[in-house]
Amino acid sequence: MKRISQILCAAVLLLSGVSCKKYLDLAPNNTGTLEYAFRNRNEAENYLFTCYATLQQFAEATTNPSFTTSGEIIYPDNLTKHPIDETGFDMIRGSQNSAQPGLNYWDGERSGKAIFRSIRRCNTMLENIDKPIDLSFAEKKRWIAEVKFLKAYYHFYLARMYGPIPLIKNNLAITASTEEIKVKRSPVDSTFNYIVSLLDEAIPDLPPVINNQAQELGRITQTIALSVKAEVLTTAASPLFNGNPDYISVQNKDGEKLFPGTYDPAKWERAAAACKVAIDICEANGLRLYSFIAPATITSLPDSLKKVLTLQNAVTEKWELNPELIWALNPTFQWQGYSTPRLTQKGVVNIFSNPSTFAVPLAIQELFYSDKGVPINEDKTFDYAGRYSIKTGDENSRFYIAKNYSTVKEHFNREPRFYASLGFDGGIWFGNGKTNLTDMYHVEARGIESFAGPKDINTLNITGIWPKKLVHYQSVYDDGFQEIGYRLPLIRLAGLYLLYAEALNEVHGPTAEAYTYIDKVRTRAGLPGVVEAWTNYSKTPDRVNTKDGLRQIIHQERRLELMFEGTSGWDLRRWKELQNVLSQPMQGWNLYETQPANYYQPRTLFSAIFGVRNYLWPIKDRDLIINDNLVQNPYW
Repeated sequence: MKRISQILCAAVLLLSGVSCKKYLDLAPNNTGTLEYAFRNRNEAENYLFTCYATLQQFAEATTNPSFTTSGEIIYPDNLTKHPIDETGFDMIRGSQNSAQPGLNYWDGERSGKAIFRSIRRCNTMLENIDKPIDLSFAEKKRWIAEVKFLKAYYHFYLARMYGPIPLIKNNLAITASTEEIKVKRSPVDSTFNYIVSLLDEAIPDLPPVINNQAQELGRITQTIALSVKAEVLTTAASPLFNGNPDYISVQNKDGEKLFPGTYDPAKWERAAAACKVAIDICEANGLRLYSFIAPATITSLPDSLKKVLTLQNAVTEKWELNPELIWALNPTFQWQGYSTPRLTQKGVVNIFSNPSTFAVPLAIQELFYSDKGVPINEDKTFDYAGRYSIKTGDENSRFYIAKNYSTVKEHFNREPRFYASLGFDGGIWFGNGKTNLTDMYHVEARGIESFAGPKDINTLNITGIWPKKLVHYQSVYDDGFQEIGYRLPLIRLAGLYLLYAEALNEVHGPTAEAYTYIDKVRTRAGLPGVVEAWTNYSKTPDRVNTKDGLRQIIHQERRLELMFEGTSGWDLRRWKELQNVLSQPMQGWNLYETQPANYYQPRTLFSAIFGVRNYLWPIKDRDLIINDNLVQNPYW
């Protein structure tokens, strides 16, 4: 009998340079042979879930390339203890290299996520699916479709990181020659076309939705697969991969070009069509934008706080209760305590469950719109020049900012997503065990030289701003500890609407349909329509009427709506905008000061290091030596 590791090891060895010992766990526990792994339905189902295994590992936010390298959240680099994997957060400080790449998903060394190994598991499943004689035809079709989706998504994950990749369409035989094993990279267009072909094969045999949520929530559906197809085609159409002049000269050693030399507008047409199909099936199956419904324990809730909770819970609501959530991964988000300020002195004792170390740079705070729905630096009614002056919370702002608390002026008159997404000095923190409108927590972040009092307990957040959106309002970090688990979304309907608007604008420029899908998201966020807002309040009112101008608006809208969800990092890469975003210094407030006038002075923490070469990950140098048919990514 041939062991599974024998079949796969030869194909892996020269591709990645990793010892075969790392690939001996390809089958489920106690499953040593193909015959055993597929001897009946139950064993084959175990193998199916093994194909899902790496997918579930992607739920780990601190090793998510998009979550950690977008510049939305930064992490201190001077802690004496290191409770998390800081590799991803350190990369924007300049730690990336080709000798030992950070978040190395190519061969899995150091990252622990060997995606090529997972692709080979999928191939093994597809090659042996006919063996279990007690597997029904209907289940077989569904399982094949699920595995083809997983195979496509694993290729897509690699393509977003590395661009052109080897396409592992079939596992190589143990008798394969040395040259057959030395797999070269396929052109980026071929890569995306292959991913889409796998999705197209999978979609017809997937269920539209999961009916038995108690047993099957998290398994792949048509709505998920069609939404991923929309993301794949939008990525392929975007500037990073569609006629990028930085990559024109990149080729395999045999002279084969790996990137298209010219821009192809038809790619956006395919993307727009895919987005619309995905939206239609989502809506046909009952998906809609989330709206908060207060539990019986909350007897009074003003519209302003209801809007905040709607926007916050669109992310933190349980999947089975959230009609907006298209896809998430089953492991729950483990970092709520890192995203929560220490709101009371008692909370200090929860230093392990409430580290408070996820910090939001000042540039992200200033990215959010004013309450008029336009950027604060172009709002005719917003005092942008005086935004750092001091203002005291009053009756009108009491559900956003603590009454009679002195804070900075730019915290006032901001859009609801600002208050739903950010915890800041003086900001109301509804929840954490308090839902009485006359007794709500607010953040006090000034002065951190000791733990002497409530104003001195936020010592580990290096900017004074927290990603509030990542915390369920019912989670409690005080002298008690109660964390309400949720799954961080991969795809929400709001994101799909904006993706469609983006593709429509690239195809046709500003149209009524593009505005409609932008405004679906803006209306839920409590903002005027995009045309109304720019016409009435912007210093640049014509921006909404041009293709380039609307593109900028849509990009900012996606960043704001999907903030902290692990999406913006991929978006900023495919748009080729991450270099510009990270060119701004990473700043926070002057944390050691207690007086508002001194505290609200921007303090530069570090300057990010990101160049053209950083848009794609380097392949490890050793892998290039082992497989001399591989070529390195540009500029590494």
